[in-house]
Amino acid sequence: MDAEVNRRTGSVEVLAGLLALVLLVRGPLDDLLGTPIARTWTTVFVSIVLQAVPFLVFGVTLSAAIAVFVPREFFAKALPKHPALAVPAAAATGMVLPGCECGSVPVAGALVRKGVTPAAALAFLLAAPALNPVVLTATAIAFPDQPSMVFARAVAGLAASVVMGWLWLCLGRTEWIKLPEHSHGDTRWRAFAGAAGHDLVHAGGFLVIGAMAAATLNVLIPGRWLQALADNPVLGILALSLLAVLLSICSEADAFVAASLTQFSLTARLAFLVVGPMIDLKLFAMQAGTFGKQFAVRFAPATFVVALACATVTGTVLW
Repeated sequence: MDAEVNRRTGSVEVLAGLLALVLLVRGPLDDLLGTPIARTWTTVFVSIVLQAVPFLVFGVTLSAAIAVFVPREFFAKALPKHPALAVPAAAATGMVLPGCECGSVPVAGALVRKGVTPAAALAFLLAAPALNPVVLTATAIAFPDQPSMVFARAVAGLAASVVMGWLWLCLGRTEWIKLPEHSHGDTRWRAFAGAAGHDLVHAGGFLVIGAMAAATLNVLIPGRWLQALADNPVLGILALSLLAVLLSICSEADAFVAASLTQFSLTARLAFLVVGPMIDLKLFAMQAGTFGKQFAVRFAPATFVVALACATVTGTVLW
């Protein structure tokens, strides 16, 4: 009886409470949603979410399948023995293995546990969510009139991943990485369902937040402010890079948000697409939890600078 009374509030109770709240404020809510600004905001928000959800579902499903069913020893055996050569090989592996950043962090930790050189595991960690086929396909659909954006994202993302791996070889220290004890799950199918469901809910929440922020930027902020920021090439690139860190959008959905920020240059939007999958708020938290705080406080700022530089150079050359 006590356990029943003191049990935690579940999702059903939360949903029921939200529905009751909506019914109570239905009149004012109808008036608010009837305004032109609210209609425009809703249109932008819904369009971003509807375009991104199929890729998000597909990506987290494949990510969970790879994490659960592919033997981790496979990656260690497939990589070259020399660390300097293992880094680009691991980054290239990330390009062909679909998955989001939510799955790449624990997989990278597992690779280190299995004896893969940390530099190669970190290159995989950065490349997999930024360059996998699902992400590049979503980018092509989000930018139908700019096919060069797919190529630019692949080049800049691969370059940033390899550079960060080589930097770790030169400057990294093994004592910075503190891996927690690895716990084994239940059956494989239960682990698969749990991983896919967790990643879908987790990444979907960030997608909604990102879509809301993008809709707000497009509707509520005066156009002249955004345009003034976008007209300055340097400020525009820095602004969208920082925005990518703050929004923490899943890499399988960020292209649709970037495509909606039409005030900014292609190079600025490329920086958004390159920086976001490599370092954002949720990734920093996951990296700190997987590899330790000493690692995260060093790796995250360096990744931001390298990803920003690679995106800027790539965009400047192409456009």
